[in-house]
Formats: sequence, structure tokens, C-alpha cells
Amino acid sequence: MTKSPKPKSKKASEADAGRVWRELVAEIERHDALYYQQDAPEISDADYDALRQKLTALEAAHPHLATSKSPSHRVGAPPASPFGKIRHGVAMLSLGNAFNDDDVIEFADRVRRFLKVGADDPLDITAEPKIDGLSISLRYEQGALIQAATRGDGAEGEDVTANVKTISEIPHQLKGKGVPDVIEVRGEIFLGHKDFAALNAAQAEKGEKVFANPRNAAAGSLRQLDVSITAKRPLRLFAYTWGAASSLPGNTQTAVVAAFKSWGLPVNPHMKVCASTDALLQYYTKLEARRAKLGYDIDGVVYKINRLDYQERLGFVSRSPRWAVAHKFAAEQATTILRSIDIQVGRTGALTPVAKLEPVTVGGVVVSNATLHNEDEIKRKDIRAGDTVVVQRAGDVIPQIVRVIEDKRPASAVPFEMPQTCPACGSHAARDHDEETGSGDVVRRCTGGLVCPAQAKERLKHFVSRNAVDIDGLGAEKIEFFFDTGRIKTPADIYTLAKRDAASAEPLSTLKGFGQKSLDKLFAAIDARRSIPLDRFLFGLGIRHIGETTAKDLAKAYLTLDTLRAASDAAIAGGKGSDAYNDIDNIEGIGETVVDALVDFFGEPHNTEILDALLKEVTVLPFERPKAVQSAVTGKTVVFTGTLTQITRNEAKAQAERLGAKVAGSVSKKTNYVIAGSDAGSKLTNAQALGVTVLTEDEWLSLIGRA
Repeated sequence: MTKSPKPKSKKASEADAGRVWRELVAEIERHDALYYQQDAPEISDADYDALRQKLTALEAAHPHLATSKSPSHRVGAPPASPFGKIRHGVAMLSLGNAFNDDDVIEFADRVRRFLKVGADDPLDITAEPKIDGLSISLRYEQGALIQAATRGDGAEGEDVTANVKTISEIPHQLKGKGVPDVIEVRGEIFLGHKDFAALNAAQAEKGEKVFANPRNAAAGSLRQLDVSITAKRPLRLFAYTWGAASSLPGNTQTAVVAAFKSWGLPVNPHMKVCASTDALLQYYTKLEARRAKLGYDIDGVVYKINRLDYQERLGFVSRSPRWAVAHKFAAEQATTILRSIDIQVGRTGALTPVAKLEPVTVGGVVVSNATLHNEDEIKRKDIRAGDTVVVQRAGDVIPQIVRVIEDKRPASAVPFEMPQTCPACGSHAARDHDEETGSGDVVRRCTGGLVCPAQAKERLKHFVSRNAVDIDGLGAEKIEFFFDTGRIKTPADIYTLAKRDAASAEPLSTLKGFGQKSLDKLFAAIDARRSIPLDRFLFGLGIRHIGETTAKDLAKAYLTLDTLRAASDAAIAGGKGSDAYNDIDNIEGIGETVVDALVDFFGEPHNTEILDALLKEVTVLPFERPKAVQSAVTGKTVVFTGTLTQITRNEAKAQAERLGAKVAGSVSKKTNYVIAGSDAGSKLTNAQALGVTVLTEDEWLSLIGRA
């Protein structure tokens, strides 16, 4: 008799889920690094969003995995080195994406659930074209334009005030009723189709650069060091939102935008208020049909909750507001030939296959590379060198291969075999494998570690990148040059470069491309980053699984690098499951994957040698928590569990943090209060076992003065 297969144990099932979760996190963080640190994205917005959706679904099925470390909070582009920098009064965030009707319906339903607004209750949502241009923030004080900044990394942008003041559509002085003392008006700078065509014709006639698309042309025109060039370009603006403001002229999105218009700011005439998701989807369909006739590029529709009090209640996640979403148009496609498959090595040792294409125009842009994701994806689609392929482009990213046209496959095409050795150093390249679950990592990685030049270079590029230490003028090309010539091998070498160069027999100033003025600027930019905020420093170290959001979570929890190192050292000494290990694991947003990464990093002597050398050159600034309102729960650690009835769980957490409490994801001996709603589970049981004070929702609200 054949025995029935033995069912998987619960332990194996959870381990399998944990493995898949780690794979997804690693893949998402790799794509974040490619997009935000290297300007080399490999996947479309739709594919990136799909990865995040998979992660969300997995965490919903396995709640113990659910932490705020999910790497879906990345914003921005690098402030360009020739310009000064401006710190935004309120961060300039990006929008979450919707790619189909169901996503839009879910957005509206999610908002209703969060606000506890019934299905039959009114919920007005605005719809407006999503302009494909350059985001800008205009600061007006007493009605006068005093500052203009690009988005940058969301927190800090480029100072383009002089350039913006040459744009005729942007008023230097706001006029009319209700102009606040201070307001940051935000919008999109763009070029119309006719103006773009005329500009390119003029550029071609002069033998100068021809722009790939209107968005690039607008960005290039605004970022001119010679403002007279910007003044000659017919740049336009649509204003649609705001940042810091001393007051607002209305209590709805439409009222504020109407005030913008009355003050002399250009606004989009196609903005509309919709009372249902059906109306939103009808707007989307009609606008997509009219897209080519608008006279400027759009890549979707933006929906926003109209009531500002609802917007305030909904608040933000790290990456985007909960009260708005961008409904993207379908990706554009083209057919071309895949000439070869190259392998790139990233800073974590990941080997990434990239398709080298016969150049083809997709969505108005000539492209010659496409992502192939990983070897499993290549096998699934059976992609081979020589194939004729359909290439898709969604947004300004490197395209992806959608499918192979098999009846055009040449007889010489053979299945692709992923190399078993690293092309950069020759070390063995392996996929992580879990013997208990039998699952493997989708990514093959070089095992050469610190001996692999590709990884060392990429780690340095990451360290100086915009969202990490952010050193102006020290981009990828210079890192390549300095590394290859032996001038910079570790982060500490960056800060000793000027001193060593002054004593060198062959100083940089004697080499082509290194004028003394540019060197002085570079050395000054390096010196300007000798004091580094803790969260940026942690992110810049390139510790696996510690992205921007996780770095901020750790910085917020430990405040100083010394405290974090001490906690990590204690976890190393105590081992997995020790109190010290669990203290880190219990931080909201931190899980075992991150604790293990910290243990691996700080437990490796070579890493600590490099870190200690770096700390002799730089100062890591303590993390500054936003000033919280003093309350009965200030400094207390609280955990929420179960279903709350008077406010949502997310609102309760945000409220607790505003009152100075620390919200944890799990219960420990250090927990002060557990707030238990209905259907509370294991957290309530743990609290009772540990003797932690348990409060009902009413008792919690009474404690914080909201009874």
C-alpha cells in the first residue's frame, strides 16, 4: 500500500512563509536600490507594485510577519550637485499606484473602512490628470515667491528659485483674498507637445542635444546653471497641492485649488469631484481616450479624498498619503530582437540578468536594455538570445520583456544557462537554500563578499547615494575611477582623499577631467557630509535587509549609534531567543530578519574594522524624534491588539505616538500597556502571563483624555 504523503507541520509552513517573505523583502529592497540609488531601475511601476502586493498578502496570511519594514516607502531623485539644497517644510511624498478598476474600488473601500464611513454615506473624491513632468515646491511668504525647490529625495530638494522665476506662468506675487502668510504651493512643471517639438527642432538645427521626451526636456530646461536658457524655454505649471501652510483658504481639496486659481496660479481645468467609484472610472476612461488631444503628457489619473479633515485623519504611510492614489494608464509596448543576455553584479552580490536589445522606441523613448529579473523568470518565459520579443515600458523605467514571439525564434537560439561563477571576481555564485522547507532564493549571489570588486564598488556607490550620506559630485563614475585607481576602497577613504591627494606624487589636478575648482568643490562636498544623521548612516552602511524605513525604525528606537551597537553586541552574546535579541525583535517594524542582519553585520570583525575606521572621520548625529505632546503615556511602551470600535488601529497607533508613547509590535516584560479590543489573541495571552497592564479601548481613551 502506498503511504499518504506526510502533511507539512505548522512549523515547516511558517518557516516556508518566512523564507518567501525574506525573498520578497530582498527583491523589493534590491529594486529600491536600483531605482533610487543607482538610477538604473529594472522593473516597471506595475511589477514593483505587484511585489509589494504579494508581500502584503503574505503578511495578512501570516500576521507574525507583518511589520512596518516592508520596503514600500521610497521617494525621490538626487538633488543635482551644481545647485544648493532646500529642506522641505513638509516632505514631498509620492503616490501609491492603482493599475486596474479593482485597485480603485479597493482604494475607496479601504478609505471607508479606515474612516468608518458607511457604503451609503457620501465620500467625495477628486479626479485630475497625472501630469508627466517635474515636481516643484514654491514657497510664498506674505504672497511673495521666495523659494522654489525640486522634490529631491522627498526631504531635501534642489534650489531652483532663480530658474523658476523666469517661468512666465508662475506669479512672483500672489494676489486676491485669503492668501496665507506662508504657503508652499506644489505642482508639476512641464512642456506642451508643440513647444517640445519646436524645442527639439531648434536643438537639432544647432547640432545640440535632442531630448527623448517632454518630461526630460522640462527637467533639463529647469536645471540650467545659466538661467537665461531656462527663460527661453516655454515651461508651464499646474498647481495642485501644498506643503507647509500657516492657514488654508478652504476645507476641501477643490476649495484650496480654486483659491490657487484666484491667486493667479495655473491649475488644471480637468479636475472634477466624483461621488462614486463608477464616476471615477468613467472619468479615467474618458480622459484616456482624450489623452493625445490634451497637448501635454499625462500617465494616469490622480484621485484624492476631497475633505481635508478626512485627509488629516487618514494621514500617511512612509511612502505616500493614504488619501490619494495614482491610477496609471496601461504600459506601452514594442517588438525588437534580444541580442544577448548580460550579467550585472550588485552591491549585495546579486547576479542580475539584463537583456541587451536592438534599440527600439517604446512610448517615445529609445531603449536598448530590459530587465530579465532572475533566472527563474527567464526559464518560465523561455527567453533566449536571438529571440524576437515584446518589450513593455511603464513610466520612465528600463522596460521588461513581456513575452517571446516563438514562431520568429532562430534555429540557433539555445536555452539560457545562468553562470555558476561571478563574472566580476570568479567566485562561486549560489542560491540560498533552506533544507527544512526545500525553497530557494530567487536571486543567485556571488559568495566572494569583500573580495568581489563589483560588490565593493556598489557598496561605495550606495554609501554616497542620495538617500544615504548624499555627497554631491561623488557619483557612480567617480567612484568607479577612484576605486579602479586605488584611491578609494572603503568609506573611510572618502574622507581622507583630500589629505592623501595633497601628499600624492600624482595629484588628481594633474589628470584630465580634474580641474582644481571642481576638486575644491568635491572636497568641500565631502567635508559637508562629515556629520551624518543616524538613519542615513545606517542605511548607507548597506546592511542587508535594512532599507530606509527600517533604518529610521532602528534610529527612532535607539537614538544613537553607540546604543544600537551595544544592543546588537548583547544580542550577539546572548544568541537567538535571548532577552537582548528579543528586545530588538520587539521593536515595531523590526523582525527576526533584521535582527539576524544586525547580528551578522556587527558580529563580523572586518565590518567593525571598516566601521571604526569610518567613525574616526565622521560624526553620526543622534536621531531627533519629533517633539511629542506631554501626556500620561509619554515614554510608555504600548501594544494594540484585537479590533477597536471607536477608532481604527492605525489611528490609535498614530495617536499614541503623537502623545509620546512607543508603539511596539509584540508584548514583552518592558511593555507598559496592552490595549485589547474584541477578538484579541496571543498578545493578550502574553500580556496576562507577564503581568502587563491590560486596558480596554474605553480605559485607554480615558487615560489619554479622549473619553
